[in-house]
Amino acid sequence: MHIAPNIAAKAQKIKFLILDVDGVLTDNRLYYSDSGEELKAFYTRDGHGMVMLKKSGVDIGIITGRTSKLVAKRCQDLKINHLYMGVPDKLPSFLELLATLKLAPEQIAYIGDDILDLPILKRIGFSITPADGEAEVKSRVDYVSNYIGGQGVVREVCEIIMRSQGTFQQHMDFYLRDLAE
Repeated sequence: MHIAPNIAAKAQKIKFLILDVDGVLTDNRLYYSDSGEELKAFYTRDGHGMVMLKKSGVDIGIITGRTSKLVAKRCQDLKINHLYMGVPDKLPSFLELLATLKLAPEQIAYIGDDILDLPILKRIGFSITPADGEAEVKSRVDYVSNYIGGQGVVREVCEIIMRSQGTFQQHMDFYLRDLAE
């Protein structure tokens, strides 16, 4: 994976990754069953990327405009403790999180896909949107992913951060270890 030097410099500083849900962790579509139950599909490779990133020392949070039991369950499964749901104006939650974590804005990365994410995207150290993010967002972020929302954007960003910080190889070494010894 080639990482441009300017992107690697931004990613090296990251201590916390914030994610939007719809259009980032999911494919941006809402699914409902006949009974009205909301359904979402999460990409498992994104989930494993988050697990590796957390093991590498970069924590993760979610700020989403919608409220969903499915998102709460996914956060529980991935041990994501910083979850803000039902906040259409995401900036106050971001500022609260920043104060709680005692981090500088340049230590934060954020993946968002729509114009409601811009108030955060313009205030942080490393801003990212999926390949299918809104044009107004694409023109204002540091990095446009090679992947669309719900299909690998989070994994790609996790790997960019880990590779830039020199922590990715420890995960490869673990999976490539020789168990015959």
